[in-house]
Amino acid sequence: MKVEVVDYNPDWSNQFENEKHALVNTLSSAIEGIHHIGSTSVNGLAAKPIIDILIECCSLSELDTHKSKFESLGYEVMGEFGISGRRYYRKGGDDRTHQIHAFVKGDNHVYRHLAFRDYLAAHPEALESYAQLKRKVAAQCNHDIEIYCDGKDSFIKEHEAKALEWKLLT
Repeated sequence: MKVEVVDYNPDWSNQFENEKHALVNTLSSAIEGIHHIGSTSVNGLAAKPIIDILIECCSLSELDTHKSKFESLGYEVMGEFGISGRRYYRKGGDDRTHQIHAFVKGDNHVYRHLAFRDYLAAHPEALESYAQLKRKVAAQCNHDIEIYCDGKDSFIKEHEAKALEWKLLT
C-alpha cells in the first residue's frame, strides 16, 4: 500500500457524505450512527487520502449478516482485523479510498476516536505537530504502512489520553 500524506482537501467531507448516504441507504437497519473520523475529518490536517468512517451498530453479529451488502458497495470484509470488538471494512484494495471501523454503540473505541478527532480540531498546535510528524514518518517509511503507523503511535497515545481528559471537561 502506498503511504502518501497530502495537504488537507476540503472535498474529503463531501466524499464522506456521499459514502455515508450509500451506507445508510444500503444498511439503514444495522446502523445506529455514522461518523467521519481520522485525519481526513479534521479541517486543515494533512492526511493519507483515505476516508475513515466510524459506524455504531446495535450488534456486531447483526452487522455480520450484511456481508454481501458491504461487498456490493465495494468493501472487502476483514472481520475484527486485530481489534477485538470491531468490524473492519476497506475499499479500493492497495489504492484504498475508504475504510470503516464498526463498533457497538457506546463502545470505548467510539468515544476514543471521536475525542481524538475533536481534540485535534480544537487544538491547532497539536494538529500542526501531528501533521509534521505524519509527513516526516511518511517520507521515511518507504511505503511500509506498519512502519508508518509505528512512527505515529506514541503521539497518538499521548494525545488520545489528552483528548479523553479534555472531552470530560468540555
